Amino acid sequence: MAEQILLLRIIKTFVGIIGLFGNGLVCLVIYRVPALHTMTNAFIVNQAVADLMGSVFLLLLSNIDYPAILPEGTAGVLLCRLWISDFFLWACFITSTFNLVGLTFERYVAIVFPFRYPTFYTKRNSCFMLAAAWFLGTMFATYSIAIRAYEGRQCAEKLLPYLKDVGFVITIIQYFVPTFTMLFAYIHIIVVLHRSANRVGVATASTATSDGREASLLRARRNTFKTLLIVYIIYFCCWTPNLTVFAMFNLGWPLDFKGALYIISVALAASNSCVNPIIYALKYRQFQNGLKRLWMSIRGREHVENVSWMVEQSADRLTYAQAQHNHDG
Repeated sequence: MAEQILLLRIIKTFVGIIGLFGNGLVCLVIYRVPALHTMTNAFIVNQAVADLMGSVFLLLLSNIDYPAILPEGTAGVLLCRLWISDFFLWACFITSTFNLVGLTFERYVAIVFPFRYPTFYTKRNSCFMLAAAWFLGTMFATYSIAIRAYEGRQCAEKLLPYLKDVGFVITIIQYFVPTFTMLFAYIHIIVVLHRSANRVGVATASTATSDGREASLLRARRNTFKTLLIVYIIYFCCWTPNLTVFAMFNLGWPLDFKGALYIISVALAASNSCVNPIIYALKYRQFQNGLKRLWMSIRGREHVENVSWMVEQSADRLTYAQAQHNHDG
């Protein structure tokens, strides 16, 4: 059945629509603008694809009903284990988390260990990391399958004691470990960038004819870093309440699935799939420039088409006028 709590259904539908168009725009801009074909943006596109697919499943699962009595046989089992369990939705959400870890450490190596970066982040290694995010997301999402059972043509949740222990461990691995690992990376990046800024400032002050290349590179790195730091902070704020509540529930804390705490935590978690495009549009200069280029190319094509149409119309009018003149003569 669709989302039964009306407020959550409205929120999930709104988030799904915004996430669908926002993440789709991110993919389109980066795909269409060659200047954005960088390693960092490859991870950003992977993130956008995971969030886009998550938005699609959020929309569908919140608004499409399924029968109370499921079909018999394999069809009923698959509907229960894969669809009703929210397996695809959780696979996308968890993939987004692990991809954010990959994105964070791509920037970490580039800033903290710049000389090792070309060796470590080859095209082959990066493709492996992008694929690994999807593999891990899918693997951890199988937990939602494990707690569902198809019995009597109905899909029931069976959260056995050992599965609660597994759920707690999964929460630690898929959320708390990545969160604090990324926190360490961002703190170290802040320290390194601060030192680099001081060094560049001293070098610029002592060199009258500095071309400013190192300063420009530092500014670009700082802009990308600030953008991703905001993405991390928003991720932390959106997911911490829900996964903390889920961890406590697995430890035996009674959770009211219709209470305000649960509703707020789910709404925050769902909203994370649509906020990143807004952050890129407001803070990420590369994306802003790419969006402008794409818009200008579209407008330029429209201008060319309009000019071509006007020329064709003028030619048609001239031909018509000549025909009328010949007829009158």
